This record gives sequence, C-alpha cells and structure tokens, in this order.
Amino acid sequence: MLVAVDRGETRVGILEAEGEPQAVTTADAQESEDGGNGSRRRRGRRRGRGGAPAAGGPEEAHSADGSPWRAAELYVERRGRRSIAGNIYKGRVDNALPGLEAAFVDIGLEKNGFLHVDDIVMPGVEVQRRGRGGGKGQKIAQLLKPGQEILVQVVKDPLKTKGARLSMELSIAGRYLVYVPNGEGVGVSRRLDDRERERLRRAAKGLELGEGGAIVRTAAQGATREDLEREIRYLHKLHEILEQRTQESRAPAMVFQEADLSVRVVRDIFSAQFERAVVDDEGQHRRLTSFFTRTAPELVDRVDLYTGEEPLFERFGVEEAVLSTLNRRVDLPSGGYLIVDYAEAMTVIDVNSGSFTGRGRGARLEDTITRTNLEAADEVVRQLRLRDIGGIIVIDFIDMARARNRDQVLKVLRGALDQDRTKTYVVEISPLGLVEMTRQNVTEGVREILTKECPTCEGEGVVLSEETVALDVERRLRELVAERPQPDAFLVAVHPAVAGALLRGPGVPQLIELEQELGRHFHFEGSESLAIDHFEVMLDGSRDEVEERALPFQTGQEVLVTIDEPHMYNDDDAVAKVDGYIVSVAGAGRMIGEQRLVRIERVGRAAADASLVDSADGAEPAGADDDDDRSARRRRRRGRGSRSHADAVAEGAD
Repeated sequence: MLVAVDRGETRVGILEAEGEPQAVTTADAQESEDGGNGSRRRRGRRRGRGGAPAAGGPEEAHSADGSPWRAAELYVERRGRRSIAGNIYKGRVDNALPGLEAAFVDIGLEKNGFLHVDDIVMPGVEVQRRGRGGGKGQKIAQLLKPGQEILVQVVKDPLKTKGARLSMELSIAGRYLVYVPNGEGVGVSRRLDDRERERLRRAAKGLELGEGGAIVRTAAQGATREDLEREIRYLHKLHEILEQRTQESRAPAMVFQEADLSVRVVRDIFSAQFERAVVDDEGQHRRLTSFFTRTAPELVDRVDLYTGEEPLFERFGVEEAVLSTLNRRVDLPSGGYLIVDYAEAMTVIDVNSGSFTGRGRGARLEDTITRTNLEAADEVVRQLRLRDIGGIIVIDFIDMARARNRDQVLKVLRGALDQDRTKTYVVEISPLGLVEMTRQNVTEGVREILTKECPTCEGEGVVLSEETVALDVERRLRELVAERPQPDAFLVAVHPAVAGALLRGPGVPQLIELEQELGRHFHFEGSESLAIDHFEVMLDGSRDEVEERALPFQTGQEVLVTIDEPHMYNDDDAVAKVDGYIVSVAGAGRMIGEQRLVRIERVGRAAADASLVDSADGAEPAGADDDDDRSARRRRRRGRGSRSHADAVAEGAD
C-alpha cells in the first residue's frame, strides 16, 4: 500500500503481486524496537524488504518473493472534495413523496439527500417496505413529515446530478467491528471461511454491546477476544460523542465525520496479506502508526516512512496507472484491446481482437476468440477496480460458438471478481455474448475526480467539424443579409478553422460564390480560443470601413512574428500564424521556431505575404545557405508561376 500526500490531495495505491506476503519476524520487530522508527526506515530502504523503497535497483517494483507489483486499486481525495460516505447528519425532512416511496432530506449540502422507505429504521415502528403487500406497517407519509428532524447516514456520495443516498440504519466502523446502534446481536462477515467465522462468533459471544448490535468485519481474521473487547469499548465512546453532538446541534448539521482517506483505507483493507504500507508524509505516518498501535500492534512494523527524492508513485510506477485511467482504450497482452465507454446509467466495455490472429498455422477462429476473451475477462476486472467503476456494467465479449468456452470465460471473470472487495453481481453470458453485472457505487471514481466536463462538447466527446460549421455559417450569413439589407459588408467572429473552410475550394470558394450571389462582402476575425461553433457579428457598414477593421496588417507594416511551420509549396519559405491569420514569409524555411521581424508585402482576407526585414536590407538571414544561388533559385521558381501561401488559402477572396 502506498500513501502519497500532497498539499491539496491524498492518494492511496494498492499494489498486488503473486505469492504470499513476507511476514515480519521477531528479529525484525526487535531491531525496530531497538532502533526506533528511523532505524526501521533505514533498514527498509537499504534491504528493500517487503517491497520497501530501496536506494537503487529494481526492488521497488517487486514484492519480497520477486514477483512484480501491479497497481490494483487507486483512491484519490482532495481538499474541499472529501467523500462524505459514512458521515452522519442531523437532517430536516424537506418533503416525503408517497409516489416515490422516498423522502428528500436537507443535510446542509447543495442538494438534498435521498432517503428510500427501505432505509428507514425507527425503533418499535414497523415500516411498510417496498414490495410487501397486505398493508402491514406504516407508509412513508405517516413516518416522516416536512420539517421533522432525523438522524441519517450517507451511504453513497452525491454523484453527477443525484444527491447523496441516505439511510437511518446508522453504523460506526472500527477495524474489527462495525457497531450498529439500532441493531441487535452479532453477525460475522461471510467473506471469511466457515472455520474462522465460527471461531470469531465464539470470541464475540457475550460482548458488552449495550443497546445495539455489531458486525465482525473481514479484517478481524485472526483477532482475539481481547481485540474485540477493546474495539467495542472504543466504538461505544464514539457513539456517546455522536449522541452528545446530536443533542447540541440544530439541523441541518454534521454530527459524525468518517476518517480521512488514508486511515479509512488501512482500517478497511490493510491486514497480514500486505507486506508494507509506505507513506511519504511524516504526519500521516504518525497517524497510521498510532492507529495500528491501538488496533493491531502486530502490523506497526509494516508501516514505513518514505524519504526518497523521487516521488513515491513514480518510484513504484503507479503514476502511469493513474494516467491510464483516463484512456478509453486498454491493450491486452496478445494484441487485443478493450474500449471503455461511460454513459449516464451504465458503463459499456467492448472487447476487440485487434492485431491478434492466433498462434501457429493451425490456429482456429474459435480458439483465437476464446483466448482474447479470457485475457479480457481478467483485465476488465482490473479496470473496474483501478477506475472504481460502479453501477450497471455491460461487457461485450467477442461471440463464441461453444458453450464450454463461454462458461470458461465467465468462470475467469467471476474468479477475478473474488479479489474485488466491492459488492458485485454477475448475470450469465447472453446469446449475444453480453455479460451484465452490477458493482456497488459508493464514491466518485478516479476519472471523475481527475477530470471535468468539457465546456465545448459538454461531455458528448465529439464536436462539430469545420465543414459542418462552415455550412451553418453560410446559412446564417444569408439570414443576416435578409435581416440587415443596408450594410455592404460585415465583420464576423468565427473560429479560424471555420474561416479557412469557407475560403477553400475546389474551384471558387463557397464564400466567394455567396458574396457574388448576395452582393455583399464578408470578413472574419477570431482566435483559436473560440469555440468551433462561435458566430458573432462584430461590425457592419461600408466595404472600406469593414476592411480597415478586418485586415490585421497593412502593406509595408513591419511585424515581429514567430516562424511556426514550413510552407506547403515552397521549401525555402515558411509560415507564421497570428491569431489564426496566416503570414507566408519568404526565405524563412530554416528559421522554424525563431522570432523574426518581417515586412508585410501583400494583405489578403485570410493570409498575407511577407519578407524578412534583414533580407530586404541586403543582409543574409540567419540560418540561410552561404551560396548566393539560393535566392536566385527562389526567384526563378516564383517566376515560373508558383502560388504564395496567401493565394493557396484565399484564392479569389480579394
């Protein structure tokens, strides 16, 4: 486990490798006690034990038994955007809707929380649950009234347009136990094997639970009776603080806050199956060691402080995994690949064979497809965990003819999901090769935290092409002339790429044809920062008035420009761009990337021709050939009738 702490962000990475974790021996523990934390840290970096950062070499990329680490899960939490899942609020009912069997509760956030009738728990009151007939129990309108104050816990963060999902079944989580104030008895996690479940059930028998109940967590594997007693006393103290804050607070108010990301993850996940927890922040390191000292002293020696100069995530190759969560395509080892598409209600993952065509001359289509699907099944689960994808998920495997192969792929998929701590449910492969599944969605995934909706495409993922917008601009110019018949010319702000599309051929550009048809002149201005579909009339009037404002330069004007790219026709020339306006510079072919003073020789509607000022004064431009034949060759080529860049872009536009 890696914990990287920055000023405004905390990131936790879970790395997995094949094999068994290396245990911390008694000698190691004694060495740690003799030398203190600093001694343990020096030993870990020197020896590279358990995947701890070494001073050099490949140790940081491999586990204790030499297996390579692979990023399996990522968690990100930013200041001001902490997850509120697990927080308990004293809320006020805004309204109860019988038609939805739900209530909206004001908990002090921008959007009201959503409380379904199935999540309402009131001691001594029977609630009419969804799907139960016979009219037993009270309906939601009888239980909750507008303005009523209730205690609720967030079970799902606000996601996209939806508010937080709430429950009145409160729980306070510890490392080994979850205390349920409104519950009764003791339950044991079903993720444990039967023998361990029975042992923990006996160990928890007779615990002083008070008026509530408790659930023994998966992390309690190997815990003793004393561990459980110590934890339940701690949870009771937290519950007393919760009750006190509830009495003192006025709704809406938060009365209990879940632990921050690093403590929450180590509390819920870190166990003897982990070789190390490596932390790059001293304050966070103290918090984690203090937490384990109180809850699991045997794990304290597995928490190391990283002091290397290279960032922790880069040292272990996790930074690359973080960036990969933004990619739509995921490559498979054989040459196939996945395409991950996100929709409002579900995530769709498409499996493609790509460049994989089988192995050997006797390769059969069914075998090739099955191998690709088997690789995809394992990688799909890794991506679900890495990106923390929740909700409805549809996987489109390549169609397989044999039922045996379909069963094999489904078996691999379910086997990989056994390593996922998040609740999942998988349906059989359909005749179309689709697998439908659900994965519990509690918080925002890494992708949602790292990104925001594109203001141009508004989340669609595509924008209109220049040609499409140019055709629309042509229609709008017709409407403009019909609305304003008096002006002879118009200056319109559009994206430079759209203006270029209007001024391109074949033959006569469409703008020239439009001007001849309408008897008006149109000029354009704009920069690359404009949206592709931007359209705004900046000026109308006589042709001279509009041209004076529209043309960015005048003939003879000297301008300092940056030479951007080679000329498309003349090797010796180059092109500069000023807010999308093209300046073709003669003799600047070897000056790409340099700033040069040029003199404007000819001004067109979308482009201009220019010459280097130092060349015009008789000086050879920097970077030019020493022989004098170069300029002569250029003059001869121009004399044979080659087009300037301005002519190529705006032929006939003047």
